[in-house]
Amino acid sequence: MSPAPHLDPLGNPVSPGEPATLAAIDAFVRGFLGYRPEIADILAAAEAEPTHALAQAYAGLLHLLSETGSIPEPARIAHARADAARTTATPREACAIDALSAWLAGDIPACQAACRRALALAPRDLAMLKLHQYHDFNRGQFLSMLRAALDVADANTDQPAWWGMAAFAYEQCHLMDDAERAARHALSLDPAEPWAQHALAHCLLTTGRIDDGIAFLEAASPGWASLTSFMDTHHWWHLALFYIARGRFADALAAYDHHAWARERTFSQDQIGAVSLLARLECAGIDVTPRWDDLGTHLAARATDTDQPFLSLQYLYGLARARRPEAHTLLAAITRRAETAPADLHTAWAEITLPAARALFAHATGDHATTVTLLGPALARLDTIGGSHAQRDLFEQLFLDALLQAGHDSRAQQILEHRRQSDPTDVPINRALAALYTRAALPGPAAAAVARVTQGLRPCTPAGGSAPCTRDQSSP
Repeated sequence: MSPAPHLDPLGNPVSPGEPATLAAIDAFVRGFLGYRPEIADILAAAEAEPTHALAQAYAGLLHLLSETGSIPEPARIAHARADAARTTATPREACAIDALSAWLAGDIPACQAACRRALALAPRDLAMLKLHQYHDFNRGQFLSMLRAALDVADANTDQPAWWGMAAFAYEQCHLMDDAERAARHALSLDPAEPWAQHALAHCLLTTGRIDDGIAFLEAASPGWASLTSFMDTHHWWHLALFYIARGRFADALAAYDHHAWARERTFSQDQIGAVSLLARLECAGIDVTPRWDDLGTHLAARATDTDQPFLSLQYLYGLARARRPEAHTLLAAITRRAETAPADLHTAWAEITLPAARALFAHATGDHATTVTLLGPALARLDTIGGSHAQRDLFEQLFLDALLQAGHDSRAQQILEHRRQSDPTDVPINRALAALYTRAALPGPAAAAVARVTQGLRPCTPAGGSAPCTRDQSSP
């Protein structure tokens, strides 16, 4: 009688292999879904057993997920090994090899088709669902993110990770009630489920429940240090956004210095989180100049990185704010990418990313009139180049700042008052409105905005909580 097959943490059979390889495959699944550092165990295991097809496929996918800006040679090596061992792979495992092959070829639709084939064979292959959603997210395909999750719902109702993935997909589709229900259900199954924590943070921010967001994230924060750098720093990024809304700028700066920019400074997502947070603090009137200088030294390696437009735009802005010569290099690289992009990427690079890049460079260098001219038309289409709507809000804030700096008070007032609807006591918004109404000789609205600033700075009690939130000084 042959031994029972090894099952991964979700119950999917895995081809026979060395015990260390099978343990690393399990670690990859847990790490990919749960943002755990053990995801990297697959790299050593793949080197130790080069004939295990699934281990090679997972290792190759992890190399590509590192977002280095180019295809790492180890990813190609892993693919060659996986392909050579294809005859030993199960049909499900062959789908993972196909996904790697397609991604290496730049054919993202084919990569996602392979993910769907895997899920049709094994609906609990949530690593393939995660990969599918990763590419959906980067291409602004939020309905596809949701559909991919719901297609395998029946097989995964016991899985906190699935509920977290469904929650974030709902949230990106602006289905906030569904998103919050899914996130809270995930957290009822596993209070530490990181992607569900992340989805709930989005829900609370988007619906303007700032005090609840602070209370929730502060309570959850002790568990983040054990996560991967991205998930740890990104959670702190979210908490810093809540701090900024309540005028807790010293706390936001501390979150940046000690958490959001304190782990893996070479990783793409940590870098763009740092750029975004510094830019938002500047829009709120906080001087962060020395921090730009430090960040710029790490962004310099991105001078020719045009792998993902959403990332490139933020690398560019950070380099330009740091007054690095690499900003000019990257702007030129984006221009070339727009000129040479294949038909399926032409719109994203030539019609959206390039004008946005020129606008962001202009803002970073003080040319606010050019920012207004170029960034306004691009804003409505930025969703197609990736990022969450919370992340893309950076670009609207920079556009708003350019309007104010260029003297377009009427246009700025419309945006500010619209933004105030979700969080009436947002401190930076109301400070901007107070100054704007004062310039417009409207003392009544100016006084009302000042009163809202005062209200926003007061201690608070989050909904459902008994202990008051404490707010520190409103300047660092």
